[in-house]
Amino acid sequence: MGFPTPLKLKPPVGRYSPLATMAATRRFMRMRCALNSDDPSLLVPSMTVSITGATGFIGRRLVEKLLSDDHKVCVLTRSASKAASVFPASTYPGVTIAEEGDWEACVKSSSAVVNLAGMPISTRWSPEIKREIKQSRINVTSKVVNYINNADARPSVFVSATAIGYYGTSEIHSFDESSPSGNDYLAEVCREWEARAREVNQEDVRLVLLRIGVVLGMDGGALAKMIPLFMMFAGGPLGTGRQWFSWIHLDDLVNLIYKSLTNPAYKGVINGTAPNPVRLSELCERLGRVIGRPSWLPVPEFALKAVLGEGASVVLEGQKVLPVKAKELGFSYRYPYVKDALKAIARDL
Repeated sequence: MGFPTPLKLKPPVGRYSPLATMAATRRFMRMRCALNSDDPSLLVPSMTVSITGATGFIGRRLVEKLLSDDHKVCVLTRSASKAASVFPASTYPGVTIAEEGDWEACVKSSSAVVNLAGMPISTRWSPEIKREIKQSRINVTSKVVNYINNADARPSVFVSATAIGYYGTSEIHSFDESSPSGNDYLAEVCREWEARAREVNQEDVRLVLLRIGVVLGMDGGALAKMIPLFMMFAGGPLGTGRQWFSWIHLDDLVNLIYKSLTNPAYKGVINGTAPNPVRLSELCERLGRVIGRPSWLPVPEFALKAVLGEGASVVLEGQKVLPVKAKELGFSYRYPYVKDALKAIARDL
């Protein structure tokens, strides 16, 4: 009994603009791979995906990924003018921009929803800011879940971001998707955030909760704050440097979200981290090396607390979070090691 002969397709031909040629080639490669593979996510019907937080660091790259694979995107925003400046119609014809009054219609006409909204946490935490950090996540999640549950034809999948802050902090313990929640403020935020997402009708809608680590990329996130310090010869470990840093390259996170949208095996809690977390001192050393700057000058605890107050706990404490579920699902990381992720990012400096 022999193996089946792989199916062969001819590549696209004809008169294409450079962008159209690239898109056609991607379609061709996906189709050829899908016809010779058991992975159901390789050949995906065109989706319409509603996204909260689409104008943010992660959301912008996700929109570009979806459009490059011929899907349509509905940007759920509070500011149409801001969204239009990020996604001008001339460059992003596959994007629909919807202010809050139009969110429900967009969600109800979507095949998938991604929830990335939330106020940044890297700021000084006053009581008012702490309330807003929590409410910005809970309110949007509740609103989106309500629209999904009330739709006649519900989206097939709901991918909702959460964070590794769920696990609390530790210098000695490792955490995976089965680990219990911590007992600090960020753990409380994540528990309530996830609880609202779990209210989606899971009989009809596949729910994916992505507990995201520190996202590394050129255009935002932690490195956008760290690289300027290093370039001015002022970079170095924050606090002791022994705290764990559970990270993921932006491209890997976007691919993980995409897999969560397209592969029905992805469900429940999935840690959005790289498989090799590092101590913060190692991250700073490697970052200094790839950009040609020293990393020996530590930033003392008192200085961070003076700037960030209670919010300094985000960088002064850490957790070693392992992506057990993603590895079980066979997710392929482009950047499993931080040295390779930083080298790739540094090439764009």
